[in-house]
Amino acid sequence: MRSGGAHGVPGPGGSAAQRGGGVLLPAVRPAALGRDAVGVPAVHGFRLLSRLPRSGCVFASADWWWWIVPAGSDHDLPWPRPVRYAPGAVVPDADRPRLINFPEGTTPYTPPIPLYLVVCQLTGTAPAWA
Repeated sequence: MRSGGAHGVPGPGGSAAQRGGGVLLPAVRPAALGRDAVGVPAVHGFRLLSRLPRSGCVFASADWWWWIVPAGSDHDLPWPRPVRYAPGAVVPDADRPRLINFPEGTTPYTPPIPLYLVVCQLTGTAPAWA
């Protein structure tokens, strides 16, 4: 099951240029596994960031925080509402997010499974594996 439909914003990955009603988050680290983004409402941002053992690149706007994850991190993983899954790290144009967390390591990724589990905890959703 891919959750990109109702929860996500479709679009290809790539540079920081605008595409099809969205904006690509800039690539600040090499992303050998491709990159998607997981968005949560800003109200959960600081709590989520503080509960994760490790975070990669995180972008934030007034309304949404976006975590960079490896491409395909929605495969067989039903991200709970109100999470937005953005294939190719293409986020809604209106957000205009800025980088707020720059990882110390060489990877831009937040591990998707710990992110998923903490998101489920914060949204009161039981984890489900498809």
